[in-house]
Amino acid sequence: MDIASYNVLFAIVAFVLGAVIGSFLNVSIYRLPRDLSVNKPRRSFCPACHAPIPWQQNVPLLSWLMLRGRCAQCGAKISFRYFGVELLTALLFLAVWEFFPWQIALAYWVFISILIVATFVDLEHFIIPDQVTIGGTIIGIVASFVVPQLMAADSRVVALVRSVLAAALGYVILWIVLEGGKIAFGKKRVELETPTPFNWTRHGDDADLVVGEERSLWSDYFARERDRLILHCDEAKIDQRAFGAEVLEFHYNRVRVRDEEFALDAIDQISGVARELEIPREAMGRGDLKFLAAIGAFLGWRGVLFSIFAGSVFGSIIGLATLLLGKRVWSAKLPFGPYLAFGAMVWMFFGEKFVGWYLQLVNPG
Repeated sequence: MDIASYNVLFAIVAFVLGAVIGSFLNVSIYRLPRDLSVNKPRRSFCPACHAPIPWQQNVPLLSWLMLRGRCAQCGAKISFRYFGVELLTALLFLAVWEFFPWQIALAYWVFISILIVATFVDLEHFIIPDQVTIGGTIIGIVASFVVPQLMAADSRVVALVRSVLAAALGYVILWIVLEGGKIAFGKKRVELETPTPFNWTRHGDDADLVVGEERSLWSDYFARERDRLILHCDEAKIDQRAFGAEVLEFHYNRVRVRDEEFALDAIDQISGVARELEIPREAMGRGDLKFLAAIGAFLGWRGVLFSIFAGSVFGSIIGLATLLLGKRVWSAKLPFGPYLAFGAMVWMFFGEKFVGWYLQLVNPG
């Protein structure tokens, strides 16, 4: 067998392996944000009827197409995301294998898997699990030690130090942005067009807040003890106690009305009519800090800076597009994790070319 045949064989293996890994990533994307084990049950199951999926109906890429995106047991629709993740992982595994030496390719296969899980979980749930971020950071540091070429180093010790410092840099930079953004843009004031009914309903350790047609989870608004949500009301009712025109000042676990304070754990429902609200907001989620640390552990300090730059540009473009295509609601959120993953991916494949282009631009002579 000649070299060309070997190259084709390895390319096929990389694609098939990527599809198989993509199938496991789908399991992680579904289970991690729901606090389910990725190992138990071992066999995949239908998200609708929870029936175990036999191996012959769980062949990456092919099964989704043959079953036309539906469960063979109950006929429920299976999201295209399952096929898309498998195909995306397969294509990226193939691209990494073709683009990098095999030692780096093996490490980047792991990194690609981390980026994909983080992206799709963040898109759906607006969180990035610690298993992905903290685990990814640890794996990146270990990978840099084993494959020092990741950090452009000949010494494993030097690579280890660079990886740890890059992870710390990623975390600290976004922490500064987060804290600075909280100071500068920590409150968002929403003046409602007309007096609007609202309802706060407790369920377990959390609650739902509904203002007009806007529904949101109570815990999404509070990241710090000092965060407050303020409702300017024409009327309000806390359980069975009625109030007139008042200002309700909410902390995560209590609400104040003038000089009275009520523990939210002892309240089932708060309702009324609001004309204005002030909501606390974060510049980004704290999972993004740990996610950028993981990116730094694999890509180094330049990858950290480029991921922030490219992610911010791409996120701004998407945000502007949503404004142009339609009116965004006040409670809408755009996760930053997928944009960081996009920036990391671009740097991984084209970072050196970008640096060369930039140096030629600033120093054409």
